[in-house]
Amino acid sequence: MDEEYDVIVLGTGLKECILSGLLSVDGLKVLHMDRNDYYGGESTSLNLTQLWKRFRGSDTPQENLGASREYNVDMIPKFIMANGLLVQTLIHTDVTKYLNFKAVDGSFVYKKGKIYKVPATDVEALKSPLMGLFEKRRARKFFIYVQDYDEKDPKSHEGLDLSKVTAREIISKYGLEDDTIDFIGHALALHNDDDYLDQPAIDFVKRIKLYAESLARFQGGSPYIYPLYGLGELPQAFARLSAVYGGTYMLNKPECKVEFDDSGKAIGVTSAGETAKCKKVVCDPSYLSDKVKKVGKVTRAVCIMSHPIPDTNDAHSVQIILPQKQLGRKSDMYLFCCSYAHNVAPKGKYIAFVSAAAETDNPEEELKPGI
Repeated sequence: MDEEYDVIVLGTGLKECILSGLLSVDGLKVLHMDRNDYYGGESTSLNLTQLWKRFRGSDTPQENLGASREYNVDMIPKFIMANGLLVQTLIHTDVTKYLNFKAVDGSFVYKKGKIYKVPATDVEALKSPLMGLFEKRRARKFFIYVQDYDEKDPKSHEGLDLSKVTAREIISKYGLEDDTIDFIGHALALHNDDDYLDQPAIDFVKRIKLYAESLARFQGGSPYIYPLYGLGELPQAFARLSAVYGGTYMLNKPECKVEFDDSGKAIGVTSAGETAKCKKVVCDPSYLSDKVKKVGKVTRAVCIMSHPIPDTNDAHSVQIILPQKQLGRKSDMYLFCCSYAHNVAPKGKYIAFVSAAAETDNPEEELKPGI
């Protein structure tokens, strides 16, 4: 280990692995270390035994749950926008050859105690009970404006400068009802609170465009895709890319300590008495806890079920968004479900997650609406 590297990366989370992959492709000499004995850091996927060990001490899981190795339970569950930046990065770096993806069956939204499918086709939109007939006409005009909007073509702007006009102003121009605004802002633009309404509309419009482009990309029931065997596959795929281009990997390295010179510049990393020198250090926040500030917490529940989520047309993979206003919260709650169809659980089992930004000190009570 006593060598000099261009960059030392600490932690094998998704961001760290993408960076080490890209830096290695660029010809830099990269050393990548992790204190854990598995890839993925915070965004790993665990089998059942690892899951029990992490949250229940050394407990062994119940036998009726099936074989431990057939589970891949994400620690930070997310679906991927089919036309988003991550997919573009995967294609650009050719990392897709290490991965298999499957479209997610559906996206749903919670309104007044019921869940409704977010329409994915024109036919679904016409039949959807989320809006009345006249409201659908008004919403259609808004969606046509968003679809035709092109940053480089002033003709498509209809005299509005979206870097100055707020989302609230653009919505009021089309006279949309509060429920519709809630639906568009939270289920399509995927904002997790209402702060966006008073910010420049450009981000809001771009998010809806991305949703529509992602929906069109695979013609599925939702704009999302998800990798077979869980999200833990993503960091590993980028780690492979880094290794192909000469990156060095070391897992299970205890107490990786970043060394600084007198001017406060990072010059190397020490682990188990050995120091590797470097010009730059990239790491996840847990490796430099004295230099980061905690700004919030996320509360999550993991549910292992023998059935799909009710009222979702027996979907094997689904996202349900519970907008803040419907729950009287400051931010949205998310339900995320995947199953044996994505190779993350044994046949017949479904894994559901409830996630929300923590607003109280009582997570069980706070996540009740989702559970």
